[in-house]
Amino acid sequence: MYKTKSIYTEVALKSIMENFSKEEKILSVPEELKIKAACFVTLHTVNGELRGCIGTLEPFRDNLYEEIWGNAKSAAFGDPRFPSLKEEELEEIEISVDVLEEAQKVEKIEELDPKIYGVIVSSRGRRGVLLPDIDGVESVEEQLSIARLKGGIGAGENADIYKFRVKRYH
Repeated sequence: MYKTKSIYTEVALKSIMENFSKEEKILSVPEELKIKAACFVTLHTVNGELRGCIGTLEPFRDNLYEEIWGNAKSAAFGDPRFPSLKEEELEEIEISVDVLEEAQKVEKIEELDPKIYGVIVSSRGRRGVLLPDIDGVESVEEQLSIARLKGGIGAGENADIYKFRVKRYH
């Protein structure tokens, strides 16, 4: 069985396991999860390949515990890029939870660093997001290009850019 290293990933794992074994929510929510915060839950295979990633840019549930619980389910069973996770895959996935700090508008591209900041690229109701410190993303240009692509925003199209930091838990 997959071993969690933090309360954040424990909550994510319990959420996913609920679909297979009727795992129940933790009855008393730990203090650090009572805050309102946005988060992303990411699943990778043991080979490092993305297996699911869903998140929120603003918190909309009652607390971080509920945010993780919902996003973990969505990452495992609702990411349209992947089939639903199967129970036998549980031993072969690694879970991370990124808790987002509030996004700040970028005035100059020089403010960005793909190892430190995630980005949100927004234009006319569309937006693309890329978390920080993604394997293989080495430059600001590459990070922005991927975020634009995810949001369906053309390279020459005017867009607002926001940056945010995360605290990543494994």
